[in-house]
Amino acid sequence: MNLRLNSEFGTLKAVLMHRPGKEIDRLTPYNKEYLLFDDVPYLEALQQEHDTFSSLIKSSTGAMVYQLRELLIRVLYDQQILLRLMQNALQRSGLSHLAEAILERYSTAECAIILTGGLKIHELKRKIPNLNPGELMDYAFAISPCPNLYFQRDPMAVTPGGIIFSSMKMEGRQREADLLRTIFENHPDFKDNINKLYPAEGMHSPPSIEGGDVIILSNKAVAIGNSERTDEKAIYHAAKALLGEGTVERVYEVHLPQKRQYMHLDTVFTILDENLALTYPDALNSVLQTSLYTLKEIRNDKVIIKREVLKESLLTILEREIPHLEILHTADGNPDYAMREQWFDGANVFAIGPRRVISYNRNIHTNRALRQMGVEVLEIPSSELSRGLGGPRCMTMPLSRSRV
Repeated sequence: MNLRLNSEFGTLKAVLMHRPGKEIDRLTPYNKEYLLFDDVPYLEALQQEHDTFSSLIKSSTGAMVYQLRELLIRVLYDQQILLRLMQNALQRSGLSHLAEAILERYSTAECAIILTGGLKIHELKRKIPNLNPGELMDYAFAISPCPNLYFQRDPMAVTPGGIIFSSMKMEGRQREADLLRTIFENHPDFKDNINKLYPAEGMHSPPSIEGGDVIILSNKAVAIGNSERTDEKAIYHAAKALLGEGTVERVYEVHLPQKRQYMHLDTVFTILDENLALTYPDALNSVLQTSLYTLKEIRNDKVIIKREVLKESLLTILEREIPHLEILHTADGNPDYAMREQWFDGANVFAIGPRRVISYNRNIHTNRALRQMGVEVLEIPSSELSRGLGGPRCMTMPLSRSRV
């Protein structure tokens, strides 16, 4: 599999997803903010909705749907990898010295669940009765769960030039990116097909960048959001790697307001076809500034890029990159319905082919407007999925699409 994408809408051939599991059941009204989650979903219903989503992708496209847990177990059979991940996961609680004892007492599949679903002190005491957890209480986490893991768009991004592995802004989500990077760098299906763009070799504590801020405008152009989750320095290094690789010729840095509704660039707009984008009303006008990175020269194998602050609006830039662009607003621009449906990620539909999208069934006004534009809209139930405040695009990491 060639792990490169040249569009946001080519017919889907392979995608990575994560079926929500024990990590969701760990959420309570009292710890959800600590665990960077917005609500307390009902796991069984959430799983049913997610299963409907993944089944619809298979039936409507024939695409291969990779499940993170299965890939993770395969990689964890390497005991060195498993030990490293377990030690890192235990660092936050100060219990890294217990990693080998855990590996001795839990199976590989159990370890995969622990790394995603977390581990509490009282659960660990069942396996290690004489455990000394220090000051940690029985119901404290030895390893915190990763409830945001079903949002697979954030931990990495596949671009025309290769893969950007995310460095997550929030410490509690960094393990998600570590798991994804470990899988892709070691799984036999992927490890020989990676061109890693970011972080660069030897870069310690890289500046933060998240996959939801990366949008492919064309085979020659990529937009990256400078948001509350993605830093300017990370965009510079990612742009340098993309431009140095040679496929991409233009990288746009889009400065977003530091507000929750603009957490990532894909909450501002998504591309559904060669000439169609979906956006939240006034979101494009909320962009503070757009800068353009281009290649200046490559001298003695050193990539030198230049940055230009553009005076045009983001809409003007998109119209230049995407000829004959049509803009469709969520809820067809109705301010009341648009505000309501944007709360449930109305603009965050998942393109499975040109003018073919999967959308939450609750966003009825946006779905109607899409159909009026000739877009085939496949709906999925969303009462529980939407509680995480992420849409169908957020829950998927496309790995292969037909070239356009």
